[in-house]
Amino acid sequence: MKKNIFLVSVVFLFFSALANAHGPVRQKVKEEIKINAPAEKVWDIIKNYDDMSWLPAVASSKTDKGNKKGSVRVLTLKDGGTITEELKKYDEKKMSYSYKISDMSTAKTINHSGKDENVPVLPVSNYAADIEVKAKGDTSVVIWKAGYYRAYMNNNPPAEMNEEAANSSVKAVFTAGLENIKKLAEK
Repeated sequence: MKKNIFLVSVVFLFFSALANAHGPVRQKVKEEIKINAPAEKVWDIIKNYDDMSWLPAVASSKTDKGNKKGSVRVLTLKDGGTITEELKKYDEKKMSYSYKISDMSTAKTINHSGKDENVPVLPVSNYAADIEVKAKGDTSVVIWKAGYYRAYMNNNPPAEMNEEAANSSVKAVFTAGLENIKKLAEK
């Protein structure tokens, strides 16, 4: 009997430790917007990988190979930060492309659990996304989706780098970008 109680206690402690020791969970954001303009007109706004003038937070962008797979794009943000991305797939016919963030500058440094931590300009890690324009008769729909992890990969993340910060930041970027694409296309 004592062995059974001991065994049950050990099993309970093991599973309790596992439940409290999980790391970050992959997050996803998918936003879309209907635009009262033909898909070709909308695609013309976003199709050049080196032109991010449609994204309000971006001051300038530069690529090394344009719309070719493997092209590296450096975005300089209006607040001075930078984000480096790599083009993973480009499909002119499907009016879509996929990219992945490979590097980011630090927005600020915080002290968390007695250690200095760099907070990236977008509080995410392992971020990959795609954007696509779909024709809907005389109108179109732009679909922008991403998968990523929070920026802080250990347990007990600070508020600046937790899932909520990651999700709200990505959603804000997507919303601002899509609303601006709509504004530019419907002129």
